[in-house]
Amino acid sequence: MHLLLLFSTSTHRVIKCLFTEEFSPEDQYKIWIRRRYNECSSHLLTLMMHSSAPVQELALCTLMRFVQAEGSYPLESPGDVSPAFPMVLLKAVVDQMLVEDVHTTALLTRFQEFLEFTDVVYYTMSVIRASLAGKQGLAPSYLEKLLVLLSALHPLAAGGQTKFFISWEDSIKKNKCCDVKEHSKGFENLWLHFLKNRLPRNLYKRVLVLLPDHVIPFMRKPPLLIDFLTVAYNVGGAVSLLALKGLFILMHQHNLEYPDFYRKLYNLFEPSVLNTKYRANFFKLANVFLSSTHLPAYLVGAFVKRLSRLSLVAPPHSLLLIMPFIYNLLRRHPACRVLLHRPDGPTDLEKDPYLMDEDDPMKSHALESSLWEIQTMQNHFHPTVAQEALAAGHPLPEKEQELTDLLEMGPQQLFEREFKKTLRHVPLEFLSPSGLLNKKDDMLALYWTL
Repeated sequence: MHLLLLFSTSTHRVIKCLFTEEFSPEDQYKIWIRRRYNECSSHLLTLMMHSSAPVQELALCTLMRFVQAEGSYPLESPGDVSPAFPMVLLKAVVDQMLVEDVHTTALLTRFQEFLEFTDVVYYTMSVIRASLAGKQGLAPSYLEKLLVLLSALHPLAAGGQTKFFISWEDSIKKNKCCDVKEHSKGFENLWLHFLKNRLPRNLYKRVLVLLPDHVIPFMRKPPLLIDFLTVAYNVGGAVSLLALKGLFILMHQHNLEYPDFYRKLYNLFEPSVLNTKYRANFFKLANVFLSSTHLPAYLVGAFVKRLSRLSLVAPPHSLLLIMPFIYNLLRRHPACRVLLHRPDGPTDLEKDPYLMDEDDPMKSHALESSLWEIQTMQNHFHPTVAQEALAAGHPLPEKEQELTDLLEMGPQQLFEREFKKTLRHVPLEFLSPSGLLNKKDDMLALYWTL
């Protein structure tokens, strides 16, 4: 019923024709053809919920052609102020794609083809805001579809080229859908409204991945995301790792002050971070955060010692990243090299003054300890790890080691790298044999020598 009401005529002349008999043959034909058009549109909207994906896509494409035709040849007079964009039909299409408990993945994917047009992007944002107005407690399925649609929206940026779905005259094109500020305003309001909802954990992570590159650059006031990102940063685990990049952008480009940032970052260095799929991004950002030479020695020393302690439980492919990371920190901060050059330092866990369970790096007593864990790695079963650990016993070169190739290294990459190595001499036994049987009473050794 609501679909028929969306396309009901609103002009006084048509209403008069419907309820009186005073109408001309031309008016009667217009009423008849408008009814057929409304019925066709309603049937196509129903077919968007069809069980067959090709039928859904065909119905969507046909309706978007109706949108294009209505824009070029409006059913009602648009006036002189705003362009004749068929908002009612577009809103009905968007609402159908976001219907709960209906599989509309094919529709959302196909609709992205139309989001290449500037006018479609702008008015799609408008109809989504209208659909969300007053709604609370949205279902997870609805939020998931909405996120797919939001992630496909690319608002007009400064200096960007405009491309129109509807053939408007140049005089009409000078409206809000061509204004970068209006695009940014609508995009920002739409995302802020979306982030007010209670997001499931999987959507929470996807949003944090999208924010730094897809959302923040197009917002007028990115600091409005401070509360959302700080709450995510305090959650812990993978959620905190994903919030790092967004917080870094706000701190670096928008002067965000976060006094406990390094304390939170310090507590993120846990054994679980070595096995998460976001490990590469985490260490890349951590390397940037710890690149300043103005950081206090106690803070950098705490990070170095914590990484050293993690090396005791790290797999080989992670160790090949941790140790160069530690060496780079020691190169940047010579005051922390005392951790390497302390021969009288603790040699076991019980005598180590470093407090691994302390949340505050200032109270961890890291600089009173030594990197005995790295010395332990010199006896590691993996030869490459043992060789890397031997570098701690020599003066560190001033040039930092590049970590790009090590960030993405996993067990498979490590195996392939070791498999490609060429060994000149491979010892088969610890002691060279002297005879065939290698026994004291070996009679063969009296007559045969190896």
